Amino acid sequence: MIALEGERATLAGPVTLANVNAVLADGTRTFKAPTLTVDLAGVTEVDSTAVSLLLEWRRAAQREKRAIDYVNYPANLKSLIQLYGVSELLNVS
Repeated sequence: MIALEGERATLAGPVTLANVNAVLADGTRTFKAPTLTVDLAGVTEVDSTAVSLLLEWRRAAQREKRAIDYVNYPANLKSLIQLYGVSELLNVS
């Protein structure tokens, strides 16, 4: 699900209620760089838990004094982020 190369991570596959806990745990183990960019282009299926996941990773990074950014939001995820009114928190325009 998560591939890491230096300060860039790639998330691929579905992020739904069925697997969000595993994805969260994988990210928690993997994301240790002081600055990290997470590429979301490979995310195939989402529900509201995907939005919660991104917000949790952002909160964890802030607690640990790290920076995390997301790029290449798929259209379905971008729509959910806008629907829930958290575009500013996740830098989605």
